[in-house]
Amino acid sequence: MTRRIAIAVLLFLLVPHSAYAWWDDNWAFRKPLTLDATGAGAATSTSIEDAPVLIRLHVGNFGYFTDTKADGADIRFIAADDKTPLTFHIESFDPVAGMAFIWVKVPSIVPGTSDTVYMYYGNPDAPAASDPGASYDVNQVLAYHFAGVPPQDATSYGNQPTESTAVANPGSVIGAGVRFNGAESIKLASSSTVRLMPDRGLTVSAWVNIPDSPQTDEVIVELSDPAGPSVRVGIAALAPYVRVNDGVATVETERAASLLPGSWGLVTAVISAKRVTLYLDGREVSGIDTQFAETGGVLTIGASAGGDSFLNAQVDELTIANTARSADWIKAQFANQGQDDKLVRYGEDTAREADGEPSYLLTTLQQVTVDGWIVIGILGVMFIVSWIIMITKTLTIRQVRKDNRAFLADFQKTSTRALASLDAEEDTAEGEHNVLQALSGSHDHYQSSTAYRLYHAGIKQVQLRFASTAGASPVEVLSPQALDAIRATIDATNVRETQKLNSQMVLLTLAIAGGPFLGLLGTVVGVMITFAVIAATGEVNVSSIAPGIAAALVATVAGLAVAIPALFGYNWLAAQIKEIVADNRVFVDEFVTKVAERYS
Repeated sequence: MTRRIAIAVLLFLLVPHSAYAWWDDNWAFRKPLTLDATGAGAATSTSIEDAPVLIRLHVGNFGYFTDTKADGADIRFIAADDKTPLTFHIESFDPVAGMAFIWVKVPSIVPGTSDTVYMYYGNPDAPAASDPGASYDVNQVLAYHFAGVPPQDATSYGNQPTESTAVANPGSVIGAGVRFNGAESIKLASSSTVRLMPDRGLTVSAWVNIPDSPQTDEVIVELSDPAGPSVRVGIAALAPYVRVNDGVATVETERAASLLPGSWGLVTAVISAKRVTLYLDGREVSGIDTQFAETGGVLTIGASAGGDSFLNAQVDELTIANTARSADWIKAQFANQGQDDKLVRYGEDTAREADGEPSYLLTTLQQVTVDGWIVIGILGVMFIVSWIIMITKTLTIRQVRKDNRAFLADFQKTSTRALASLDAEEDTAEGEHNVLQALSGSHDHYQSSTAYRLYHAGIKQVQLRFASTAGASPVEVLSPQALDAIRATIDATNVRETQKLNSQMVLLTLAIAGGPFLGLLGTVVGVMITFAVIAATGEVNVSSIAPGIAAALVATVAGLAVAIPALFGYNWLAAQIKEIVADNRVFVDEFVTKVAERYS
């Protein structure tokens, strides 16, 4: 029974326990969103920082539009730590149609991982938090969602069009888009941010849907400098291309891949330091090495700057960045924005427990830094090891005392003439303190009795001395010197038995002494990091200091959690071992006395 209880306690300590956590009790519901960068998802190979991720809500993955405010103003996005708000903006939110398009700025998409962010909703008193400008990194200089005509730049740079004759197209790939029928265009006057700089590069991206009629040589986007340089992303016979003119010569990428008529495709042009690369649906399809000059001036969508090469197509989600985006950025963009979204997986919605209280312990644990978790991990190993030692030692000592009582009871009944009658033929001393044997419950012939092993050693010494004098004298007599030698052998055996009983006890002393110090180290490091963050942010208030300090103290708590049980366990085990050793000494005196009586 004792063994079962000990094992049950150990399992209880090792099994993780759930805790209740919620970002803010004012929000009634949340939805987990998994960003899958593994091979089954976006399959990126490098990290992507500060990327705008499209959250496409519809009745198939979100049936709770009635639980939100009519304009989605109560929606919030929280990072994987369930405490850090993420910037976002709502492109469109239509609870009647059951459709919404929201862009969330994700700090990092790490390849091979599946991180979860949370969408909270269900707070009728929440103010709107949509912030388009903050939803993009500093390199994004233009983003047209085409939610209205003329389009509005969603970035903080405010690059609004000066002319627009394009026609609204409600049913595009991402919400609304625009339609160019061969005579329309959108123009943006010269901008200090929308320009090609050789040391930074340029990335132009747009979703395009070409009708069945073939394209001759039509422009999706053109940036034309009055001095001569220009950059064109165009379509020729359904094949996209990139044409760059440095004011002297013109180079053009190979028309190696084509769009499918009547289908949406993502066309992306990336101009880096000395190369132009064209991507179609997230894949590189052509490229060319070239030199180019700084290019600015008029940005024209759907036509050339000269008023020709008009586009006959649908366009959606036009973006421009004054940097050369990575291949993985473009790959993730296509994986996320297409109809078959491979980046975002939508989890099941959950409601906040009405009567539940937030787990302040879990909230504190979420604040622990990596350094703190390293210390806590070491302490966790020490905790498990110390408990294993305490439990196994307890079981072993329990069996030793049980077998000792059985042997001593039989020894007391043994006459002096039959002093060797309790000795077995084989030596059972091997493996007597094996942990598995202690736990198994198999103890034949006083297997775990330390007193028996002292007795066995003494009897062997007596038998050896009579065997060495066989035939010399029929009288069985031991000299005082022989008795002293027998006692010395038994005492040596007793020392070894005591060492076995005390084995691994040093690990408990290490847990007692080292646990608090390791915990203190983790706390000091955590406090240092907290003050460093305060110094960097300038936030000096209780709300900013308290979580970090509380998290730092977790390491100290962990150290004490290791040391306190080990302290009680060590002292109890030491007392039990001391009693066994004392009983052994008494038995040695009693046994030697009987031997002297028998053989004197």
